[in-house]
Amino acid sequence: MSIPQSGGGPITSFNQLAEYLEAGNKPKDDWRIGTEHEKFGYCQDSHKPLPYDGDRSIKAVLEGLRDGFGWSPVHEGGHIIGLEKDGANVSLEPGGALELSGAPLETIHQTCDEVNTHLAEVREVSDKIGVKFIGLGAAPEWTHDQMPLMPKGRYQLMNNYMEQVGTMGTAMMRRTCTVQVNLDWSDEADMVKKFRVALALQPVATALFANSPFFEGKPNGHKSWRSRIWRDLDADRTGMLPFVFEDGMGFERYVDYALDVPMYFVYRDGKYINALGQSFRDFLKGQLPALPGETPQLSDWADHLTTIFPEARIKKFMEMRGADGGPWRRLCALPAFWVGLTYDQTALDAAWDLVKGFSVEDRDALRVAASVDGLAAHVGDIRMMDLARQAVAISQSGLKARARSGTGGLVPDETHFLNALEASLESGQTPADELLARYHGDWNGDLSRIYSDYSY
Repeated sequence: MSIPQSGGGPITSFNQLAEYLEAGNKPKDDWRIGTEHEKFGYCQDSHKPLPYDGDRSIKAVLEGLRDGFGWSPVHEGGHIIGLEKDGANVSLEPGGALELSGAPLETIHQTCDEVNTHLAEVREVSDKIGVKFIGLGAAPEWTHDQMPLMPKGRYQLMNNYMEQVGTMGTAMMRRTCTVQVNLDWSDEADMVKKFRVALALQPVATALFANSPFFEGKPNGHKSWRSRIWRDLDADRTGMLPFVFEDGMGFERYVDYALDVPMYFVYRDGKYINALGQSFRDFLKGQLPALPGETPQLSDWADHLTTIFPEARIKKFMEMRGADGGPWRRLCALPAFWVGLTYDQTALDAAWDLVKGFSVEDRDALRVAASVDGLAAHVGDIRMMDLARQAVAISQSGLKARARSGTGGLVPDETHFLNALEASLESGQTPADELLARYHGDWNGDLSRIYSDYSY
C-alpha cells in the first residue's frame, strides 16, 4: 500500500488533475522499471502470522533492517511503519505482509539485484528472531481473525469501508500478496496503447503467476484465489476498465473515472481524516463534508489515485497489478514480462495486434477464467495457453531488441529472466499447479509442508 503523498500546491482547475498524470510523460531514454513485491511473514516454529509488536514481529523485522542495513525509518503515530533508502521503500500491507517498493531502475538486471539484496537482508534479520517469509498470492491457512491490522490510520478507515462494500475487501487487505511492476510512457498516445495492452493481457499474467490455490487450510478451487478476492472487493474501484478501450481515451478520461471513485480519506498534519464514500468532485467545489470549505491540494489527488485498484492503473506511471506473489525466480520474471511487451515499439505493436480484437466480454471472461484455471483456461476460441505463449514470445523479442546487457556485459540481454515462464509454458504447470501436486502427492494433504518447502 502507498505512503502519503506530499507537495504540489492547491488545485484551482480541473486541468491540473490531467496535467498531474501528463507530468509522467518521459522520453524513452528516461523510462525506468519499479518492481514491488509483498510476502507473508510468520513465526518459524508455530507457523502463525506475525503480530505488529513483540520479539518476533513485523516491528522487529523493520527495526532489524533499520539497524543492520542503514534503512531510514518512517513513523506514524509513534509507530515504525516503513523504511526508506536509495529511492526504495519498505512498507507494511494491512495484515502485516512486508512490501519492497523498489527504486526506479534502468534494467531488469538491476531490479533483480535489488530484489536479491532485499530478500537476503530480510532473511538475515528474520533468521535471528525465528521468523520466515513466504511468497504466495493468498495466505494458505490463516483466518481473518489471526491476521492483525497494522497501526496505520489509512488501514483502519479502509477496513471500515471494506466491511460495507463487496464481500472480500477485508480478505484482500489482510490475506493477499502480489508482485507488480511500474512502468513509464512517452506521451498520451503511448500511455493509451500500453494501458490497453496491460488490461487485455493482465489475465495472462494472472495465469502465468497463479500461486494461491489454498485458503483457510484447504484447496479453494482456484489457481489464483487472490484474483478471485479482487473480483468481489469493491466494484467502484476495481475491474478491467472498459472505457480505456473506447474512443477518446486519454488523461482527461481517466480523471473523469477517478473523480467518480468514492474517497477513503484526506491526509492532514500526520493524520487520516475520514472521508469514506465522499466525492472528490465535491472536494473540488469546497463542499467535502470531511473538510467543509476547504479545497484539495495536488497531494490529495495523488493520495486519491492510490485508492483505485483496477487490474492496471495510472498515476505518473503505469502499474501492472494482476499477478500473485510468488517464488524468488518469478519476482524477476514479472517485470521482465511487461518490460519486454511494452518498452520496445515493435513488441508493443505486436502485443496490441494480439488483443485488439477482444471484446469487453472476452476480457472480463479471461480474467475470471485465469483465476479459476490458470494456463488451462479458455474463453470461446481463446485458449490461455496459446495466448500466453504468444505474449511471452513477444516479450522475449522485446527484451532482445532492448539489448540491455548485465554482469559486466557477459549477459547480452534480459531474456533469461523469462526462463521461469517458459518452463511453465513447456510443462503447462503454474506455481499453483505445482503446489496442488505436492499437496495431493508427497505432502499427503499436510499443508504445513508449504512453509518448509517454499519459504524464501
